[in-house]
Amino acid sequence: MDAGADLSVLGVARLVAEFLEALQLEDVTLVMNDWGGAQALVADGRADRIGRLVLTSCEAFDNYPPGLPGRNLVAFARLPGGIGFAFSLLRLRPARRLPMTWGWMSKRPVPHATMDRWFRPLLTSPAIRRDLRAYVLGVPEKAELLRWAEELRTFDRVIWATEGRVMPLDHGRRLAELLPQGRLVEVADSCTLIPRDRPDALVEHIGAFPANTA
Repeated sequence: MDAGADLSVLGVARLVAEFLEALQLEDVTLVMNDWGGAQALVADGRADRIGRLVLTSCEAFDNYPPGLPGRNLVAFARLPGGIGFAFSLLRLRPARRLPMTWGWMSKRPVPHATMDRWFRPLLTSPAIRRDLRAYVLGVPEKAELLRWAEELRTFDRVIWATEGRVMPLDHGRRLAELLPQGRLVEVADSCTLIPRDRPDALVEHIGAFPANTA
């Protein structure tokens, strides 16, 4: 991103809205996994092009950055060079399955070759580390996050992993109760990264969603 770009939670949500506008898309079914920017999108009045919203084991309410890994990342981001140091530790493969890193994100280990591809840009680019730090430190106060969540009342489906610790199942249930048309689908045998643990179930539920909703 350009230096100085707004990479707060709200700023990134606005980038999603601008992307939909640039492509002139309407009645979009927007699926979000892990990232909870939907509540910022809706609260900011940027959801005109979104017809359906699928929230899949993501940050919600005031769980930003999420769980133990999120709190750990914030602590490193506050230190000069901390982001680079934190991710350099993930070159050590045993460190990738620790609860404070990626251990609670998926029930089954992500292949190391895949994780190497995930981390390589960040490890080799100071600009990307700068952008990540801006995002991690760009989270508003809890009161604002909870206000955003209240604005989600016009959207539906929630898909949640039953064994997630970073994105607790209770948040999926709360979101389903919050949304007037909300429906909760629980995916067994999965942690937060449902696309890695249970892609079969996720595709099935998402595929049925547009056909069963107005």
